[in-house]
Amino acid sequence: MPWHARLQLDYRHESGRSVARFRHEGPLRILQSLYPEGGAICHNVLVHPPGGLVGGDTLSIDIHGAAGSHGLLTTPGATRFYRSEGEVALQDTRIRLDADARLEWLPLEALCYSGCKAENRLRIEAAPGAQLIGWDVTALGLPNANLPFERGSLTQHIEMPGVWLERGRIDASDRRLLASPIGLAGHRCIASLFVVSGTPLGKARRETLLDIARQIADADSLRDSAGATSPHAEIVVLRVLAPVVEPAMKLLRHTWQAWRAELWKLPASSPRIWAM
Repeated sequence: MPWHARLQLDYRHESGRSVARFRHEGPLRILQSLYPEGGAICHNVLVHPPGGLVGGDTLSIDIHGAAGSHGLLTTPGATRFYRSEGEVALQDTRIRLDADARLEWLPLEALCYSGCKAENRLRIEAAPGAQLIGWDVTALGLPNANLPFERGSLTQHIEMPGVWLERGRIDASDRRLLASPIGLAGHRCIASLFVVSGTPLGKARRETLLDIARQIADADSLRDSAGATSPHAEIVVLRVLAPVVEPAMKLLRHTWQAWRAELWKLPASSPRIWAM
């Protein structure tokens, strides 16, 4: 039978400290809050014990950042979309940030196994003064395990209503898209890192963020398949294609650390679970 899981996560700023409270239904929850950077920033790990989704499964994640709070959220491993014989497997994430809230949305990659029918949605709403640094990383098949993406499909939806919308569908049968030099050019990892701001970023600030991303990308092995743009005054995006996840994730982590230093004057502080 399909598994349906929901998580409501609320970050609040209380007495100089960001705190996380959550409610859940089904196998989806967060682990203990950690404060490696002090009380102002709350680090959490989002856990889905089954480890993957099959046809008909739904994960609904609702994250709210109250005014002045700062949360950092990651996962202990990849989200896996397994083979489906019928229905779509859905991960639906909604992020709402009140005035002057900050969130770092840093889940590990989504793995699309051959034969999957997957949909991955992300909706971000940011009030004036709120900011988010987040990423989305998707891998098609498992090339290193000789399990290519030969059947199935993925629908990807990322949106800031009224400001930014990216929606696309990848079908394993579309060999032209997967192999063409104006498509994925044979790459099997698609990754984006983005800044979302509830208040328009000034031109100088956007240019600085773009310069940082471009300088890092130009020094990286993926320089020929990476590019940074600002499609709106409230959005800055670094996009990259890679043959596998690891080099893409390395580039995104490096840029994320540089962006948080520029935007928030915060040093690099990777979640502890990434080192395990």
